[in-house]
Amino acid sequence: MWAMRTAVAISLLMVLPAWNVGAAVLAESSRSKAAIARVKPELQQALAKKNLQFGAPVFIRIFKKTKELEVWLRSTDQRYVLFKTYPICTFSGDLGPKLKVGDSQAPEGFYRVAAAQMNPYSNYHLSFDLGYPNAYDRAERRTGSALMVHGNCVSIGCYAMGDDGIEEIYALADAALRGGQTAFDVHVFPFRLTNEALESYKTHRWHAFWQELKTGYDAFEKMHIPPTVIVRDKHYVVQ
Repeated sequence: MWAMRTAVAISLLMVLPAWNVGAAVLAESSRSKAAIARVKPELQQALAKKNLQFGAPVFIRIFKKTKELEVWLRSTDQRYVLFKTYPICTFSGDLGPKLKVGDSQAPEGFYRVAAAQMNPYSNYHLSFDLGYPNAYDRAERRTGSALMVHGNCVSIGCYAMGDDGIEEIYALADAALRGGQTAFDVHVFPFRLTNEALESYKTHRWHAFWQELKTGYDAFEKMHIPPTVIVRDKHYVVQ
């Protein structure tokens, strides 16, 4: 049984980590079942070496500049442990958030993925929808849809992990949702938001936006527990 966490905001709300009792209802295909069966034994062995369980809640961080996707799993002490860092095969656009349909820009921000966003029938092997636009994006009148983390190595606003990478990532996410996690969080950053890194971009047009993202970045770095983030008055707020 996973503890349920909820966030309530007076204005625009972006719901972050939440778990529920019982397994999520997930679509599956012959492709997803075969992929999960293929990677599950090795994943279980690798997880056991870190005292982690297949099916535990997951948390994902993406870093554009270094083209890395981290998968973290919740351990028995409730904190999250880094399981594996996957190389991003490619993403489109540059550092900075997605603004509108057709800008071929991969999003940045705090996103949440529930069972309905998992796509075992993807044209790019397997995928999940990040949930763009979220409450912050909508408040800024940003447009676009179907921004994915998927297989293959092509991108028009998505994060392409290659087929081998997405099989493992998808399997871990699928197991977590089936294990009772109602949604998992994906935090997308331009780079690791250290003070030094931000200072080197102090004249960049998105510096102020990245400073807002840093509050969520710092909260996780400190506690290794995904923070609750809401959107209030067009700003991300960590509670």
